[in-house]
Amino acid sequence: MNRYEMIIYWSGEDQAFVVEVPELPGCIADGATYVEAVANAEKVIGEWIQVAKELGRPIPEPRGRLMYA
Repeated sequence: MNRYEMIIYWSGEDQAFVVEVPELPGCIADGATYVEAVANAEKVIGEWIQVAKELGRPIPEPRGRLMYA
């Protein structure tokens, strides 16, 4: 289960919901619906963590609610 904070917003320019995961740099997903965007983000989070492990990079621990969100 994902415990990373996700920031979800509608992008009029892209006509899609966008999900950013601030604790994982560059981890962004989108989808035509809110539910699709969150599901895509869950997949991208898993992929982000897998690649970090393969490259020997540190994986941040989820901190929960961020101060700037």
